[in-house]
Amino acid sequence: MSKYLNPYTDFGFKKLFGTELNKDLLISFLNALFEKCNELPKDEIEDVTYLNAEKLGRAASERRAIFDVYCTTKSGAKFIVEMQNVFQQFFKDRSVYYSSFPIREMARKDTKEEPWNYELSKVYTVGILNFVFKDQEEQENGDFKTVNEFSDEDLFHVVMLKDLTTNKVFYKKLAYLYLEMPKFNKTEFELESMYDKWLFVLKNLARLLERPKELQERVFEKLFRQAEIAMFTPKEYSDYEESLHNLWDITNAMNDAETKGFGKGKEEGLQQGEKLGIEKGVQSEKLETAKRMKADGLPIEVISKYTQLSVEDIKKL
Repeated sequence: MSKYLNPYTDFGFKKLFGTELNKDLLISFLNALFEKCNELPKDEIEDVTYLNAEKLGRAASERRAIFDVYCTTKSGAKFIVEMQNVFQQFFKDRSVYYSSFPIREMARKDTKEEPWNYELSKVYTVGILNFVFKDQEEQENGDFKTVNEFSDEDLFHVVMLKDLTTNKVFYKKLAYLYLEMPKFNKTEFELESMYDKWLFVLKNLARLLERPKELQERVFEKLFRQAEIAMFTPKEYSDYEESLHNLWDITNAMNDAETKGFGKGKEEGLQQGEKLGIEKGVQSEKLETAKRMKADGLPIEVISKYTQLSVEDIKKL
């Protein structure tokens, strides 16, 4: 096992970005993204408050959403931050669906004293993707770029509602920020901004033997201290090891599916990876996995089959 945790694991990502103790790491990362994009407001995020990451539908028949990290700033802006390791056919649809939950939560009933005027706070969905959008690999002449041929501008996408007539942003309070991490290829000697440094850490943390001298900011000193596996408690080590094996199993299953073909093979690979990870988990891990499978729209019968949980228990999630 490496010296530092893998931030692509569920445990690793939440330890670094999803805890009150390390919220300064999340704040630094989000500010680096905002500084990179000219279309986003330049108001610096000074503090965040973590919110309940499990969102329920309005009715039992509706899908629910389970976010990796869900928080709000002092100004009321809502942030959904997700680590996505494997390609999903309807990933973009899922992002839009997830963003509807914080929007819906802002609605309030009219009162005689103060009727609601439909004013909304800002909502940002941040996706850290360990894959490349397939529809962006193709060139007009039908050729494909390899990962090493992409430029820095190719990997960071800021998606907003746009008026196609004027070519201007129509609504600035809703944005989707996607990082295609396989496209990031800078070495530690090429890092110029906090944005560069954060992407370098996310992609290379598990491979490093020590903190590079180019990452001397206090926030990275803390990150490397929190990420050092030798400092984990026995419970943290056990949880991380389980999460790491789950990541390996799912990744291997997806790679095997891609070798055999796309489409149906990829879907079967995802289910196979989830099954392998679940089989090694304890009851709490099974329940957490079942929640995510249900949120992704998998049939209850399929979830029951792979988690060995009863249909009744899954319906209660």
